[in-house]
Amino acid sequence: MKLQTRFFVTAVAVALLSLAVSWGLLVSAVPLSSGSVSRGAVAAAVAAGLLAALAGAFALTRVTSRTLIQRLDAITDRARRQADGNLLRAPRGVGHDLTTDVGHDQGDDEVGSVARALDHLAGVLSQRVEELSNQQTRTGAILEGMVEGVLVIDEAGRVQTANDSVTRMLGIEGDPTGRQHVELIRHPEVTRLIGIARRGENAAQREVTLNTGPPKVLLASARSFAADGERGVALVLHDVTAYRRADQVRQDFVANVSHELRTPLTAIRGSVEALLEDGLAAGDPRFLSIIARNSARMERLVSDLLRLARLDARQEVLDLTPCSVVSLFGTVADELEPMIAAKLQRVDTSVSDDAAVVQADPVKLHDAVRNLVENAATYAPEGGLIELIAAVDGDVVRLSVADRGPGIPDTDLVRVFERFYRVDAARSRELGGTGLGLSIVKHLVGLHGGTVRAANREGGGSVFSIDLPHRG
Repeated sequence: MKLQTRFFVTAVAVALLSLAVSWGLLVSAVPLSSGSVSRGAVAAAVAAGLLAALAGAFALTRVTSRTLIQRLDAITDRARRQADGNLLRAPRGVGHDLTTDVGHDQGDDEVGSVARALDHLAGVLSQRVEELSNQQTRTGAILEGMVEGVLVIDEAGRVQTANDSVTRMLGIEGDPTGRQHVELIRHPEVTRLIGIARRGENAAQREVTLNTGPPKVLLASARSFAADGERGVALVLHDVTAYRRADQVRQDFVANVSHELRTPLTAIRGSVEALLEDGLAAGDPRFLSIIARNSARMERLVSDLLRLARLDARQEVLDLTPCSVVSLFGTVADELEPMIAAKLQRVDTSVSDDAAVVQADPVKLHDAVRNLVENAATYAPEGGLIELIAAVDGDVVRLSVADRGPGIPDTDLVRVFERFYRVDAARSRELGGTGLGLSIVKHLVGLHGGTVRAANREGGGSVFSIDLPHRG
């Protein structure tokens, strides 16, 4: 552009543009007086101005490109960190928040728009990830809090998820994830149930019995599901062993009570009918003895049943007081002396000094020990020895009743305290037992916060031990 003022001036202006933005204006001016400057000088001035403009443009381009590269590097770094899962913060160093950097450098151009879009995407993804994480936490808490066992199985039959209940239920050792379900639960009904569910069919809940030790009864149900384009099966197992056993005990209880009552009643009825027949002397002692013996048996049975009912209903209250173990053993031995003497048996007692006194209800502890000694005298051979022992073992006082009888088969040791359970049912009924004595012992000891157990002795015989808390 040429301007005419007091002097003639030639100016060259070069607009420096970077990214469609005008950054500056370089002006070169030379005064023109008549004949003072030649055309060559003007050309040199214009060339110098162009060179200066190019140098400025290069410098500005370097500055601009460095700034742009830094912004792009920051965005790239943030994108990488977001890909690694850090959706909220992507620090360059300790205490540095890249979110602040990106927000400061975003600007209003296209690069800023990309940065803002990336920030928005990160926020949305962060919210979704948090929601999924919370949902997964809730699902995990529900699975771990379930009493039922849960196995999630994929199309190939491999376990994807298993909660703690199923590992305890099936006795699984190690991590079950990735293992075939047939390795964990071997039962044809369960395999068939999973196959039906895998085909998308509805299968009714099934009861299966696992041959574990002891056996377990499970209710199994299976449902198919689809996730991530794959189908799987959720197997739910509910342990009903205790319910089935309780039902069996109830059935056995009814059957045993009926049998136990019918046997003496039959004997009493037969004896009464014999007394009423013509030709028999009234009051024949043979029949009167049968009536008296079976009446007493019925009375004991009814008495034991009523006591068990009171114990079940928690109607018997403890009256704890210092109780002399020596006196306890002596009283029980005296009461059972006729029975023991009839079989030429003898009783030997051993009480350590630190176990001479226990905190217990004297009446209830007496009943428990008496039942055990009577049981030992019943099954021990003639001329045998019954040992009554009291000693402290750790934090318990142990009262033991040992004999040299036939002992108890190992398979029956855990069941001898069940109601009406007999190792030799025929012999027990012949000896007049009700089958409820050991069950009563278990309840009486349980009231004291103790335990009772049975074991076999080396060389033959059995030992029943009552462990009471040592409150010394």
